[in-house]
Amino acid sequence: MASENQVNEQGYRSFKLGDFTFRRDEYFAHISYPGGTHTLSVDLFLRALMRDVAWGFFYGTVNFDSVFGTTNHYGTVDVFIGLRNEAYWKNNKHFVQTFDSNEIMKVFRNILEDWTNEGFDPFAAPEETGSAFGPKHGSNRPALERARVTAKRMVGAKGDTGLRREADGYTVNRQFADYKPEKLEIYPEKGFEDEVHAFDFFDYLTRSDVTWNPSIVSAVRNNLLCATTEEYQLPVIHGNDRVEWFLQLCDQIDWLVYDGQTGKPRARVTAKAGDICAMPADIQHQGISPKRSMLLVWENGDPSLPDLYASGKLKPYPVEF
Repeated sequence: MASENQVNEQGYRSFKLGDFTFRRDEYFAHISYPGGTHTLSVDLFLRALMRDVAWGFFYGTVNFDSVFGTTNHYGTVDVFIGLRNEAYWKNNKHFVQTFDSNEIMKVFRNILEDWTNEGFDPFAAPEETGSAFGPKHGSNRPALERARVTAKRMVGAKGDTGLRREADGYTVNRQFADYKPEKLEIYPEKGFEDEVHAFDFFDYLTRSDVTWNPSIVSAVRNNLLCATTEEYQLPVIHGNDRVEWFLQLCDQIDWLVYDGQTGKPRARVTAKAGDICAMPADIQHQGISPKRSMLLVWENGDPSLPDLYASGKLKPYPVEF
């Protein structure tokens, strides 16, 4: 068993978190626990880990694959093997430990920093980044510590700093090169020239340098609208603890839907431009996007929702037909 901070012959450190040990070689991440060792491709592991860290463990469950993942209890986090996999828990082969959120965040950040090589960006599409494989060579802290572009008021309005501009390195993505920005017409009343503003939201999204990373673009109380661009596949299988709504803005995403507890396939949803679909509170889902697409996600951030769904006081789906 590798010990904390032990450096292997490929130059990578190992890390401990409770009874879990994380180590990697040139191709794979190995997660050891009292029941054995689970292995997954290191590029997939780092892409999932990047989002678990960036999202603060997100809503509900973040499955790195069909076996390993985390469940957020908003203050504590479960780290598990096989909890959402029927073959594991039916045979009592699953393993779960609960940690303080800050403790697990520190370990996960350290793994990301040590295991991410120069040129590899876990937030980028595969064609836009270097390789995660091979012996340790350099690092990519700028990618791991990428700061969100935040707006102080509507994007591009006077006094705002949230505009993605060509001069700041936010170029139009190669797969959105055919988009022609709209000509915007604004007719403010006299005296309101600094208060009335418009911007081309599609043009704004064409300049996103990350994939599968929803960013809040509108917030009204607990209602959060989150925009993102998607390419290849969602690096995690998200297990919901509330209903999510997806509005497909352009192109297409196929959603692979699984049972929330057993992991068994339940549906395949094809979302094309203009389609709206709801992901229930009792499922897991993963999206695949052959061409870079745009997605708008509506999240309800009400902290009481997980308990309401778990207790059966709310049905896991939004409507009955």
